[in-house]
Amino acid sequence: MTLSDEAIARLRRLDDRPDFSGTRYELLDEIGRGGMGIVFRARDRELDRDVAVKVTAWHTASDAERLRREARTLASLEHAGIVPVHDVGRLPDGRVFLVMSLVRGTRLDAHAPARERADALRLFDRICDSVAFAHECGVIHGDLTPANIMVGRFGEVRILDWGLAGGSEAGGTDGYRAPEQTARQFDTRADVYALGVILGDLTGHLSPASRPLRSIAARATAADPDSRYPSVAELAADVRRCADGQAVLAHPETGLERTARLARTYRAPLVLVLTYLAVRILLLVFQKPS
Repeated sequence: MTLSDEAIARLRRLDDRPDFSGTRYELLDEIGRGGMGIVFRARDRELDRDVAVKVTAWHTASDAERLRREARTLASLEHAGIVPVHDVGRLPDGRVFLVMSLVRGTRLDAHAPARERADALRLFDRICDSVAFAHECGVIHGDLTPANIMVGRFGEVRILDWGLAGGSEAGGTDGYRAPEQTARQFDTRADVYALGVILGDLTGHLSPASRPLRSIAARATAADPDSRYPSVAELAADVRRCADGQAVLAHPETGLERTARLARTYRAPLVLVLTYLAVRILLLVFQKPS
């Protein structure tokens, strides 16, 4: 008798299920897994609330240390866009677990794409605000991708998976990893690079695509870190300038582009002035001589 792939996968999930007896947490169901660990929804019996419990996938010391590092990192970051940590501990089998707030929402890569450019840019600004705060606290994420950014029902943003933060691993996900990360010599500009790719993800489907936005994303993802924005705050500021109809630093405007931008920005008063002039001209043309 042979087992199906689905049955084998189910048995593996059961085998992975840790023993939380003796703790205040009751595991309910698995909500995600990756190379580093498994995340469960659990019930905190003491406080009568649902939480997320992340457990290292294996029993190695490096996995345990990485999860502890993530706990210390999260504990030092008090920001609405960063998931707070409530507890950390060790199971009888040696695996380390981390207890966090349960984030409700959808991953950015599964989130319905914004129909308007303004909505996409507001979402991106909230992502940048969270990362910029972490940088101010001396923490680099190192693996920002749409898969570890959650968007709530009301547009709130939560950034997950800070396991790489503060470590020396090259890390990073293909497509979002800055070139210098392969040499394990990177700084906050590696997160600028990843955010530049995410900006393209958020706005690339919008038509017509904005040339200034493409220029912003191109500068953020420059191969040479010195050619990128020096900080996430400056990247976000240029995006806000674009959203507000102002000239952006990454895109030198032509005269025609500047005229078109000003026309879009001041459309309402321009229409009023043109309407007034048209009426005045008509009055002059059709006014009967006395």
